[in-house]
Amino acid sequence: MRVVTIPEAQKFLIELLESVKEEGLILQTADGQQFVLLVLEDWQGFDVGDSDDFEQEVNATSENQALIAFLAQRRSQGKRIPMADVKKQLGLS
Repeated sequence: MRVVTIPEAQKFLIELLESVKEEGLILQTADGQQFVLLVLEDWQGFDVGDSDDFEQEVNATSENQALIAFLAQRRSQGKRIPMADVKKQLGLS
């Protein structure tokens, strides 16, 4: 995923980003495409390779000890939202 730095001169974008700190935002274009804008607090990325071979990707992912430890720690936090609740919040059936 690319990272784009927003110049401070882009006041509208800076204000928009400030407004999503408390709660995410769904951006919708005139033709109905939707995008989610969220703050990524304490975000961590993990490199698991870029192979076109799915089996190789699975092996690389399962061997990534930092990723496995992160997933185990995150799972133990117990902060889960059922998919039905997410769909309800987004107005999806």
